[in-house]
Amino acid sequence: MNPPQRPPADPDASGWHVVGLGMVALACAMGIGRFAFTPLLPLMLRDGTLNAVTGAEWAAANYGGYLLGALTAARFSADPRRGLNLGLAGVAITTLAVAWTGDGATAIAGAALRAAAGVFSAWTLVCTSSWALAELARRQRAQLGAWIYAGVGLGIMLAGMLAWLGGRQPARWLWIELGLLAAAGAVVVTRQLRREGSTMPSAAVAAASSPAQDAGPGTLGLVLCYGGFGFGYIVPATFLPAMARQQVSDPLVFGLTWPLFGLAAALSVVVAARWMAAWPRRRVWALAQAAMALGTALPLASQALWALAASAVLVGGTLVVGTMAGLQLARERRPANPTPLLARMTVAFAIGQIAGPLLVRAIGTSRPAGLDALGWAHAAATLLLLVTAAWLWRGGDALSAERQPMR
Repeated sequence: MNPPQRPPADPDASGWHVVGLGMVALACAMGIGRFAFTPLLPLMLRDGTLNAVTGAEWAAANYGGYLLGALTAARFSADPRRGLNLGLAGVAITTLAVAWTGDGATAIAGAALRAAAGVFSAWTLVCTSSWALAELARRQRAQLGAWIYAGVGLGIMLAGMLAWLGGRQPARWLWIELGLLAAAGAVVVTRQLRREGSTMPSAAVAAASSPAQDAGPGTLGLVLCYGGFGFGYIVPATFLPAMARQQVSDPLVFGLTWPLFGLAAALSVVVAARWMAAWPRRRVWALAQAAMALGTALPLASQALWALAASAVLVGGTLVVGTMAGLQLARERRPANPTPLLARMTVAFAIGQIAGPLLVRAIGTSRPAGLDALGWAHAAATLLLLVTAAWLWRGGDALSAERQPMR
């Protein structure tokens, strides 16, 4: 007699395959689609393919696109994997296309491409969080969810290293190289999701097995704190390499600030996942906000290269931890369908990051109370981050659900 047939075992019961796909997706969407412009802006200014005004317009277009993407991400609630695939494909196409734009007649096209990249990046972030966290919960491996967000830091570091080591080549070639990397990542993630489509249910299906849960008290506060988080990080994340370039003109020196930013972001997630897993998520988020406030305060004290490098480490080292803790907390509050709340938080984040450059532009060349525009933006970010950190810390034990370990 033949032995009875057993159902095939889950090839990835450990969940690390899901973590890997999530990391690749966020590395492409955030490291390239969102943040590649930061290390490349000084090089484009050097090459004369972009001027400072056009660069600011491109940055604002990307922030606006990110806001639009956050506002529309909830449309993928029923199938987050669809939004994930569309987002990754869009990031790759728009990154490649930017290589053929610049000042003059193509400036508007470049701004439109950066806006589209912002939309696709927001879709990917929201849909990756919604799908991957629910999929890990279905596999009873929710504690691995923190590792997914290391992909943001790894992507930032990869883009920064490419711009740093290849900084003596034209910026146009760097856009092409980054676009090809994004395309490769999109192909890997899309093929794996398609291959496992019959065995890996969507986040919506997986979450449907969880009991519905109301958002509960404090949701508006979480959204506002996430918006303050977006305002806090955006000024150093946008202007640090350019500020460092004012101190040292060699791209092998000033370009190092962005790889440091990304390395700190990646390592901070590893630290949080390994040694802070049992901490309440609001407390982790509060510590991230407070440490970021120190990073935004440093350029107020000194704009020497050491201070800018330390600011990059502090802001980069807390950006992804705060993102991770905030989005995990959102999923905890809405386990049955977290995508709408994730989208609202991402909208607030996008509004905050738009407000930062707008403040810099509004102040312009004036120096109220002796501070320039960047100084006022750093001061406002520091104050806002400290206030929201205090609110999060005081509310850290207010909700019994948040006494659970980090997931």
